[in-house]
Amino acid sequence: MPRGFGVLLAACVAVGAVDAAAQTFTDPLQPSPDGDPKKPARFEKFKNPNDMAPLGARSTFTPPVSGKGTTGFDSSNAKKKKAAKMKPKPGVIGAAAPTAVSPYQRPQIPPAAADAMAAGPPGTPPYVIGPIETVPKKRKHKDELDPYDPLGVHAGAFMLYPAVELIGGYDTNPQHVPGGKSSSLYTVAPELKARSDWSRHELTADLRGSYSYYKDDGTPSLNRPFADGKVKGRVDVTHNTRIDLGGRLLAGTDNPGSPNLPADISKLPMFTTFGGDAGITHRFNRLDLGVKGTAERTIWQNSKLVDGSTASNQDRNYDQYGGAVRAGYELSPGLVPFVDVGADTRLHDLATDFSGYQRNSKGLTAKAGSTFELSRLLTGDFSVGVTKRDYVDTRLQQLKGIVADASLVWTASALTTVKLTAASTIGESTVPGVSGVFYRDAGLQVDHALRRWLTGTVKFGFGLDEYVGDIRKDNRTYVGAGLTYKLNRSVQIKGEFRQDWLRSNVTGVDYTSSVFLLGLRFAQ
Repeated sequence: MPRGFGVLLAACVAVGAVDAAAQTFTDPLQPSPDGDPKKPARFEKFKNPNDMAPLGARSTFTPPVSGKGTTGFDSSNAKKKKAAKMKPKPGVIGAAAPTAVSPYQRPQIPPAAADAMAAGPPGTPPYVIGPIETVPKKRKHKDELDPYDPLGVHAGAFMLYPAVELIGGYDTNPQHVPGGKSSSLYTVAPELKARSDWSRHELTADLRGSYSYYKDDGTPSLNRPFADGKVKGRVDVTHNTRIDLGGRLLAGTDNPGSPNLPADISKLPMFTTFGGDAGITHRFNRLDLGVKGTAERTIWQNSKLVDGSTASNQDRNYDQYGGAVRAGYELSPGLVPFVDVGADTRLHDLATDFSGYQRNSKGLTAKAGSTFELSRLLTGDFSVGVTKRDYVDTRLQQLKGIVADASLVWTASALTTVKLTAASTIGESTVPGVSGVFYRDAGLQVDHALRRWLTGTVKFGFGLDEYVGDIRKDNRTYVGAGLTYKLNRSVQIKGEFRQDWLRSNVTGVDYTSSVFLLGLRFAQ
């Protein structure tokens, strides 16, 4: 055999061996012949980490049947397996935004938010519909729980958080009048919070009460009971539809120094407000639409005079019926702008009060704002709008103005929290010629954890009381500072100092008050 022919035959045999080896091993860095040449295999990401071959393991390559490849036409006529649907993870770029937050995971509304109740006693905010949607709060890991937070008590399908505060202090002017007499004070303040632990629906309750006793009280007597109870329920009809139900009971006294009080009163009269509301909310993709109705009644106790007689307050009793609609659009998770429009009617027991004025009225309020849940750093809601109230008696001036409501919590750092509150209120009045009182309040509170068991607090607030139909305007200002020492989960020692000022454009009502408080809080 010629030498050249032998060399050629050896080369062919070698090539054949290499080609045969290629049938069982493929270089992982070599692009697939029937794949996309613009996306070689070495740059492609594995769709599932479990599909990744162990380092150093040999891969096998099975040639496809004729006409079958990873791209193009498949002539094998074989039954295809359905690809598993991969749910996008929240926060991943390119993941579809959620169309709705499951109502079954919706948390209870923090008490710092607007109470969504109709008008009650003087100083209560006007009717607003509650938040339509909130972002579920991330549950803390067991190891991340605050070692000083109460654990609560299991009671069937409910978690109960009972607490009571015992407070002693001193007030330099509890009557809130110029040159008022000072007095020591003692307060007992029990409370109970409850929430359901159901997989669907929700029921929460927040019950608070207190009784303040003044040892050296003047005239009138300043001993003041107070009770505030709220019960809220949510019925999850479907994934996107829910029914909200609520009830409220509020009891207290008129404020010391109020112009609604008779001059010869011996005891502050009590009022009681009770009622409920019901609403339905439906979510259309990112759009929330809700409607709510409410009914409340306010009744006043007769005033006791210094001569032992009583004066009727029947003309201050009234019923209120109202409703509101609200629309919110989720721009992004945690940012939901909304528009809120509400109307209400107030009907007094007596068509004409004891001063000869017909105080039945109708009110209308429109607001726009947004709820926030930004990386857990800024949470709450803020809104601004206009309100007006027209009275049956034409001698009473229309009450109108700008309203603003806010309940924002900013977690500035792991140790510092800043809280901003704002509220606008339309209160009733018995002063002849005065339509009502327009209350505007704003407050700022900063809490800083000096230690995990020691928290310092600084407060600042401002209020403006405008008596519509009269020239009187009062400016209220307060500053305060306090410390909370947490002994354990159940016991806290609290101390606070507060300074109040009232300055008015009318004479004889300015006052200054200093309050010192020290107390114990017991919680379970």
